Amino acid sequence: MGLIHSILDLAVLLLWLGWRDVTSGALLQNSATPLVRTLRQAGTTTVVRRKYLIGLAGLLLLRALIYWWIGAAVNWIPQLDLVAIVIPFRSELLGRMLLFSFCSFGATLMSFYLALLLLSLVNRAVPDTEPLQKFVRSHLGWFERLPWLVKLVLPIGAVLLLRLGLSPLLNWWDILPAAVTVGAAVKQGLLIGVGACLIWKHVIAGLLLLYFLNSYVYFGSHPLWNYVNHTSRRLLTPLRWVPLRFGRMDFAPVMGIVVVYLLGALVERWLPRLYPA
Repeated sequence: MGLIHSILDLAVLLLWLGWRDVTSGALLQNSATPLVRTLRQAGTTTVVRRKYLIGLAGLLLLRALIYWWIGAAVNWIPQLDLVAIVIPFRSELLGRMLLFSFCSFGATLMSFYLALLLLSLVNRAVPDTEPLQKFVRSHLGWFERLPWLVKLVLPIGAVLLLRLGLSPLLNWWDILPAAVTVGAAVKQGLLIGVGACLIWKHVIAGLLLLYFLNSYVYFGSHPLWNYVNHTSRRLLTPLRWVPLRFGRMDFAPVMGIVVVYLLGALVERWLPRLYPA
């Protein structure tokens, strides 16, 4: 069930990306396009957008029904792992499965945009002529224009607002215990926000691994490899003073992966202890 849920999370994310790609189509913004053709394209785009949104909503509802139908029979307890806290949902209750389906999609969507936000922070000086960075900026929209410090704290603030906004529903259904004070709820939201940012360790490690492999194996001249190399060199800047090159072997990417996962493990061990009951 866990594997099926992960596959469905990926499917709903792809539907979301399809909808976003349609909404940000550049053809409709071309002033040189004739009016009749523009109207026809606008109508076609609206239909495609509606299909993506209907498919997205339908899949979220359908998987909630599947979880409710099968979950209790196989004793599956779906959980939302937020690092600082793990939230269980009772699969025999349809309402809980609906909430879990949408919350899990929200967590997946946030992880995706957190990955884009990291690339935006690291490569903020990269021009729009770079196709992959252009993809990042097109999906971030106006968030891309925010100062880097605001981007850095934005995920924690967003999670805090979600925690406070969902508190009445989660407390009413006894999914989370009611916070004793507003301050405790705020602390919970901040710690969950810090935990959400740990997705960055996987993004960084993946980029550094690709960079390390591409340093010794030629995979072609695809723009992806140029982007990976540039981004990884930026990520490895804090280690540039450490002598990690031995002959032709550069172990900076390996050390970077080790450091990132060690820091991530420390944070994962530290957050639950600080989480207020």
